[in-house]
Amino acid sequence: MKLNYAGIQDRTAWEQAGVRLPGFRWDEMRAETERAPAWVHFGAGNIFRGFIAKLQQDLLEQGLVKGGIVAADTFDYDIIDKIYAPCDNMTLMVSLLPDGSMDKQVVASIAQGLRAGPAYPQDMERLRAIFRSPSLQMVSYTITEKGYALTSMDGEFFPFVQADFENGPGRCSHAMCMTAALLWERFQAGGAPIAVVSMDNCSHNGEKLRAGVMTVVEHWLDRGHITPEFAVWVANENKVSFPWSMIDKITPRPAKVVEDALTAAGIEDMAPIVTSKNTFIAPFVNAERPQYLVVEDRFPNGRPPLEQAGVYMSDRDTVNKTEKMKVTTCLNPLHTALAVYGCLLGYDSIAAEMKDPQLKALVEKIGYGEGIPVVVDPKILSPMDFIHEVIHQRLPNPFIPDMPQRIATDTSQKVPIRFGETIKSYAARPDLDVTGLTYIPLAIAGWLRYLLAVDDNGKPMECSSDPMLETLQKQLAGVKLGDPDSASREALAPILSNMALFAEDLCRIGLADKISGMLREMLTGPGAVRSTLEQYLGR
Repeated sequence: MKLNYAGIQDRTAWEQAGVRLPGFRWDEMRAETERAPAWVHFGAGNIFRGFIAKLQQDLLEQGLVKGGIVAADTFDYDIIDKIYAPCDNMTLMVSLLPDGSMDKQVVASIAQGLRAGPAYPQDMERLRAIFRSPSLQMVSYTITEKGYALTSMDGEFFPFVQADFENGPGRCSHAMCMTAALLWERFQAGGAPIAVVSMDNCSHNGEKLRAGVMTVVEHWLDRGHITPEFAVWVANENKVSFPWSMIDKITPRPAKVVEDALTAAGIEDMAPIVTSKNTFIAPFVNAERPQYLVVEDRFPNGRPPLEQAGVYMSDRDTVNKTEKMKVTTCLNPLHTALAVYGCLLGYDSIAAEMKDPQLKALVEKIGYGEGIPVVVDPKILSPMDFIHEVIHQRLPNPFIPDMPQRIATDTSQKVPIRFGETIKSYAARPDLDVTGLTYIPLAIAGWLRYLLAVDDNGKPMECSSDPMLETLQKQLAGVKLGDPDSASREALAPILSNMALFAEDLCRIGLADKISGMLREMLTGPGAVRSTLEQYLGR
């Protein structure tokens, strides 16, 4: 059995393999998308294929929409050439259940996969034609937080962004510049309204997307590439809206156990590939079943009935509160704490960490004990129910092959939100004592210990990529395993007082001594990380 349109015609074979097939006419969906495209999505990776595309599939199967999604990628063209094209843009979605069973379904709602780049003029012309179409209601994004960045850490525009500024709308490579160029096409074709929707897992994602697009527009206006009228049109949110959203679903890299199970069931060519951009991707997506998407309901040209597929459509304040609940309390801080300690203790699985009594206790103390007292309740989701599901169902799921090494990526960019916001809340409330926090400081101390690139056995350890890794490691250069006194308050002050890292000056508010003390305990020698955890969390 092959995953493509011809291959799924033998429905009996797929059903015998336990795979659900689309309940709509694939050829009719493609024809309708060609006639009246309504949704374009940038970022063709796993979260899109395993979550967002599945939403449209649900709507197609309910008969609530007729067309599919056009997927485009501005970064990794191998995904389109080597994953999408051979499978007729279909994905085998595998939900990994806590009991070890797999729910398998062919997702076929992606009508077309396009390479969005100047080297592919045919694909670009198709995109331009779609954006000229009044039927287009929305363009969405899962390009990671890095995909919105126009500048490097020093605040200078990237050279390729500078080139896009100079070249203008006719030849762009960066996703923000590409978006501005396609909106320029739409404006010139009559300027039908459109929603531009970030679905990336980052705070105030719609604001980031709008700021990126508007920066490009301003630079093009200065250079005479566009008209002032276009700049006014893009800035008018009754014409071009940038809704905020909150997304939550774990879609880790393809797991060998899933590949083997699919192959054993008779499904061919399921092996993952590594693209030229080092993306590890397969024709299937394995993911957990729990998923959440909350979207600000501002769509000036209409939208699909996403609420019928389980999406929470709400106002901006609710989106913001839901995102803050997840990112600052109920999921992300727990993930980061597990990530740094998992690396130090030699774990390669989040689920395995949740069998560790100290690590399980750590995330319970951070979540229930220190986070919940200051959590923002979005009302549409219960914070206590959400965190309970995370701790007792999602994180311990042994069949979700998520690794602490993956989650430890870019930790310096995550700490201000994941820990800093809770610290700020404690510091701001007269009824709470910020110096009474213990387990968030323990997570921060663990991160500093992780940055030394030496595991708890005293062996060299590779740290995950992070834009501040080199800077932070230089600041910690004098801190050594076996020399606890090297982690003095003074030695750590440049880091602990950095507002960009923690959203607060930890020296000023009284947490520096506690964190320094915890780190010193972890530096007494090999095994000190474990003994420190036992000291604070019991055996």
